[in-house]
This record gives sequence, structure tokens and C-alpha cells, in this order.
Amino acid sequence: MIKLGVNVDHIATIRQARGVSEPDPVAAAILAELAGADGITVHLREDRRHIQDRDVEILRQTVKTRLNLEMAMTDEMVAIALKILPDAVTLVPEGRHELTTEGGLDVALLQSTLKQKIALLKQAGIVVSLFVEPDIDQIRASHKVGADYIEIHTGTYCEVGSSVERREQLQRIELAISAAKKLNLGVNAGHGLDYRNIGPVVALAGIEEFNIGHSIVSRAVLVGMGQAVREMLQLLKR
Repeated sequence: MIKLGVNVDHIATIRQARGVSEPDPVAAAILAELAGADGITVHLREDRRHIQDRDVEILRQTVKTRLNLEMAMTDEMVAIALKILPDAVTLVPEGRHELTTEGGLDVALLQSTLKQKIALLKQAGIVVSLFVEPDIDQIRASHKVGADYIEIHTGTYCEVGSSVERREQLQRIELAISAAKKLNLGVNAGHGLDYRNIGPVVALAGIEEFNIGHSIVSRAVLVGMGQAVREMLQLLKR
């Protein structure tokens, strides 16, 4: 069965906008788990724009399913991961000017650095995933540096305007899944997916988990976190 990881970053975004203590991403994570989420994802950014160190520490103590920490591949973030010991880490590119992650890691370019960081994380028993474009060269490089998983960046698929472009992007994703499986890499996917566009990606065999944040949090504002998670789970079951 396909798993759902719920990203609660934007619960923290609302909190940080007012500089107060609510809404609490930890409470949101608990509600998501109670509704059936298979894991909780948070991105601890270098500029701490939403999730804070304390959030990650408390989530490590309270998450009952699986905690996935998205982070840049800096020495600071690796040290935090080795201290907190999340179940999984997803290494992502990060720019302070961006509103959200804008693309995949250039694993082929960063092989030596990534290999070192991944080895440290895996020695601590942390599963390591790399956020990459659906590109065969990047997937091969992910295998070379020792990643356990890739997470396919689905943003381009979500942003294209025509049905022809959408089919082309789905074909890229399908080829990426096949390439990863041949290399014994696990496959997750995420970025930009919502209740309207996820169906065709779910229909592609081989994706183990979807990590979804913004659309679930947006829906939760209207119907509550539990209902928003259950609605997404229904789409994954189809």
C-alpha cells in the first residue's frame, strides 16, 4: 500500500507569521497520525523560517509513526540530525531567496560531499533519501553515493499547462522509477502535489510514499487536519 507522509511545515509558517505559540506543528502532526498518516515530515531550514529546532526535538519524542527530517547537506544540519536521530533524512537543495524548494539536488556534481554526509547519517542508523529530478543521471549518482531512497521532485509535472506536457512529465517520472528500482533504490515522490493532480502519479507503479504538505495544510484550514489527511489517503488507495 502506498504510504502518506504529511509535511507540517506550513502550520509553523502560520505560527511564525504572528510570532506566537500557535498553531502548533506538533499538535498538527498528532492529528495527522490519528487520521492515518504513515509519517511526519518537517524541513528545518537554515534560516528557521518556519520549523524551529524545538519543534524537531518535540516531534522526535512524540511521533509514533516515522519522522522524516528534510534538510540541507550542511555540517550544522548533519550535526542536528545525528543528535535528534530522525527515522529518515531527506537531503534537499536550499536557497534563502526561495519560497519553497525549487528543484532537485545536483547529486552528480556533489558526489564527494554527499558520499561523506550520507555515510555519517547511515552509520547512525538513519535512512537517507535524496530529493532529485526525474533524471536518470541523477538517479545513478544517488546510487553511487550510497542513498537508500530517492524522492522524485514532481513540481514540474504539477506546474505544466498542457495535457501533452503533463504526459511527458509523467513519462519522465515513470522512467525514473524504473531506473531507481533497477538500482535497488526506494522511491518516494513529492512537491506540488494536490487533491486534483495526484491521481495520475499514484497510478504509476513503484512509488512507495508521497510526502505532501501545502495542499493538505491548505485543505485542513477549511475542514480540519484529520479530514484533510483522510481525503488524501482515499486518493492514494485508488
